[in-house]
Amino acid sequence: MTSTLASTTGRLRASDLARVASVGMRTRKLRAGLSALGIAIGVAAIVAVLGLSSSSQAGLLAQIDQLGTNLLTVTNGQTMFGETAVLPKQAPAMISRIGPVLQVQSTGTLTDVHAYRSPLIPDINTNSLSVRAATLDLPHIIGTSLAQGRYLNPAIAREPVAVLGATAAERLGIARIHPGQRIWIADRWVYITGILRPAVLAPEIDTAVLIGFPAAERYFEFDGHPSTVYVRSDTSQVEAVHAVLGATANPKDPSEVSVSQPSDALVARAAAQSAFNSLFLGLGAVALLVGAVGVANTMVISVLERRPEIGLRRALGATRGHIRVQFLAEAMLLSFLGGTAGVGIGTAATVIYATTKDWAVVVPTIAWAGGLAATILIGAIAGLLPALRAARMSPTAALWTL
Repeated sequence: MTSTLASTTGRLRASDLARVASVGMRTRKLRAGLSALGIAIGVAAIVAVLGLSSSSQAGLLAQIDQLGTNLLTVTNGQTMFGETAVLPKQAPAMISRIGPVLQVQSTGTLTDVHAYRSPLIPDINTNSLSVRAATLDLPHIIGTSLAQGRYLNPAIAREPVAVLGATAAERLGIARIHPGQRIWIADRWVYITGILRPAVLAPEIDTAVLIGFPAAERYFEFDGHPSTVYVRSDTSQVEAVHAVLGATANPKDPSEVSVSQPSDALVARAAAQSAFNSLFLGLGAVALLVGAVGVANTMVISVLERRPEIGLRRALGATRGHIRVQFLAEAMLLSFLGGTAGVGIGTAATVIYATTKDWAVVVPTIAWAGGLAATILIGAIAGLLPALRAARMSPTAALWTL
């Protein structure tokens, strides 16, 4: 029997070590399962946090790549007196003459003009919606399209007809367009002809009610000055175009022009999402700590309950080292099994959520590999004291409990 426990060199064979290290778990399955559960919860939290964050960032960056990084926006800034500046009416035409510029479209905000579902709505309930004059190819340049209906064309752009942004339609309670559908704008009924899909690169359009420039000037006393100009340029020349847009849009006062790249904001948002990871990783670490305490407690109780086994093994030739390795390996195995379950749970949570959001599923190697490595280390630390305690038992004292 001694030969099955130790080789001629006095060391446990791998097969023997695996067998004796799993005795406690095989004979006390419920206790082992509950101890491993704490480890599993902590690892699952860590894997899910890192996996969902990476998948979210991958989905957002893929969306940016799809929409393009060559969209620039020119908006009216402020004068030196802090007042809202005005872009020249010729700004879009002047910008279109820049060599690498491919497309130019614009909108103009109608000041103190609001949209309501009906004239019975109090004026104060504006739903934070803006009314904007818009050019005829705006959806294409900002990377969106119609969810239903049709967009402005040269004919209806001259009439009191509007297209709703995605959020504007929701806030106005318009889910579908019916014949004769209309809303109330500045003491006038305006017919609805279309609803846009969300515009990721131009979120201000989502909360806008869009009408044609001619109609805005004719029916709502719009002055014709654009407030935002959207510019698509050659991707390789974005920086060069960015540098000259201000001076081109308003040669007289280029300092009163603001130029931005919408994709930069999305990239920043993707980076900012990782800032919240530390909080959730901290919660995962706390769960791992609780799990480690549970493993240590299980191993201490296991040593006390298995004193006869320890005494019998010592009497049959097992050394203190054999006992120490056995209980240390048992703690590491228990922790590792919990970690493996946690990796599976965290990965499954990432796959399910990312799939529902149409994101690419990304589980970083550091998440699952780091989680498993951490569980082995935790098992070693949690099982060290019980293993040393078991190894110090004398065969006589241990067998006395039989």
